[in-house]
Amino acid sequence: MESKQNLILGSSSPSRIELLKRIFHTFEIIKPDIEEPSSGFSSPREQVALISWLKGQEVSFQVGDGIIIAADTIGWIDGKPLLKPLDRDDAKDMISRMSGRDHELWTGVVLWHKPTNLQMSWQEQSIVSFKKVIPEEIERYLETRSWRNHSGSYAIEEENDPWVKISKGSITNVIGLPLESLLINLKKFEKLIAIDHF
Repeated sequence: MESKQNLILGSSSPSRIELLKRIFHTFEIIKPDIEEPSSGFSSPREQVALISWLKGQEVSFQVGDGIIIAADTIGWIDGKPLLKPLDRDDAKDMISRMSGRDHELWTGVVLWHKPTNLQMSWQEQSIVSFKKVIPEEIERYLETRSWRNHSGSYAIEEENDPWVKISKGSITNVIGLPLESLLINLKKFEKLIAIDHF
């Protein structure tokens, strides 16, 4: 698919890049360089909304014309965020907390048009169930799965993941970019841009 506008993905995440390639043949990639705040939020929706906006804003300074797509994803359990693990021990602690339980997974997305600075944002929730595990299984998980640089210390596999299951919501949202709502909102956004230019 081709967009009427130049598309810029404000992310260097391999997962987001691969997801966007499923629906668009060409787009530019710009990595946002921001300090992501990790505390002071009352809800996961508030957190991903702000951080995705900050990413979009930072990339907007480098773009003259086009639509920027920026996103942020976090897990949430017991009233606290599941961020990217600091180290192996931090990952073990997260997995222990998620073991045998559901947790929330939120992605915030911002569309930012240049040069008008017209913006659209939304936040999407999925509910994810983590397998009940014992300490020995956690060690095996850390040895065999990709957990570094992933919120909640996991990257879901799309086909029959033995560790995590989605009980509500979109799998692309869990991976980091909800393609279904992105396509719908991009079409709405392009119409708003056309009206704004009229």
